[in-house]
Amino acid sequence: MKPFSAARWVLLTLILLGPAAAHAHAADLLVVRAAREDASPERVRETLTLAPDALGRLVPGLPPGPWDGGAAPPASALQALRPEVEARLWSRLPLTAGGAPCALRSSSATWNEEGGAVELQAEFRCPPGSLQQTFGVLDALPPGYRLIRAGGSEEGGFAGMDFADREHPTLGLEGGGAAVDGFAGWVGEGIRHILSGADHLLFLLAVLLVGGTLRRILLLVTSFTLAHSLTLACTALGWVTLGARGTRWAEAAIAASILYMALENLLLRRHGHRAGLTFGFGLVHGLGFASVLGGYGLGTSVVPALVGFNLGVEAGQAAVVAFLVPVLRIVHRRPRLHSKVVRLSSIGLAGVGLYWMVARAVG
Repeated sequence: MKPFSAARWVLLTLILLGPAAAHAHAADLLVVRAAREDASPERVRETLTLAPDALGRLVPGLPPGPWDGGAAPPASALQALRPEVEARLWSRLPLTAGGAPCALRSSSATWNEEGGAVELQAEFRCPPGSLQQTFGVLDALPPGYRLIRAGGSEEGGFAGMDFADREHPTLGLEGGGAAVDGFAGWVGEGIRHILSGADHLLFLLAVLLVGGTLRRILLLVTSFTLAHSLTLACTALGWVTLGARGTRWAEAAIAASILYMALENLLLRRHGHRAGLTFGFGLVHGLGFASVLGGYGLGTSVVPALVGFNLGVEAGQAAVVAFLVPVLRIVHRRPRLHSKVVRLSSIGLAGVGLYWMVARAVG
């Protein structure tokens, strides 16, 4: 393959990535919690927490404005949604106990302003037996969406977590092994997230694309790592809080970081300031990691989850850098090829960053 042809393939790949990951963090997790009442075991209360845009995909006709601005919608607007939610959502979430169907008795909806999420509550009457639910609504959401079962209570921490997705929509709501099993499980979740986080990886590509010595590359990667680890920790521990509006603008800023680095690659010949710039943008990227980690409902497991998830992110990032750097250094030894790859890749990165920035900013 000719060098110019290879560069064109890089550009095409970057452009095709755009629509698939415009919302790489927000709204791709749903959380369900269900438990029998101690005084009346036949009564089962369930809460389904999801982002407004996920609810909008499932229930058309959401009132405009408050949802994407992060402010609390009027109670009357939420109440008006109840028939549509029952018809379009709860009817596609059949709950059984011991293999027998449960009956939906009532439902409601509230707005969690702190988390920027919609909480749908339902009360069922169920026969004895273990609870199991099929989440058919996942078919109406993009393939990347996953649903998490959070066991236990907020006061007592979480007993464990299991996952459902489009391929495996049925989930037991009581007992069972935890999909995030201890420290190693959180490390695995961190690796999975960074390897599927196109925006973080494209930012690293934009940073490293212009080349440099191994020492300089190590400085840039370390700067990015320290920065996003810092804001991830501060946000997960509750020292920094973001509502729905803050999370949305953090996601838009992550996209803007790709756009800015790509434009620098195209317009500047020297990049001596890049370590400090990478640290600054890394702080913003850490908010993106935190939005994912916070979606799990960590309860009392926040410290092991934070440490394990962050180690997984760093391990996955190190693997990507270990693959990327030798390739870029080989290209860097061929000035004409390097110039074309930097120019065309940066154009593609700028286009993707601009698209994501606008898409995320407008919700």
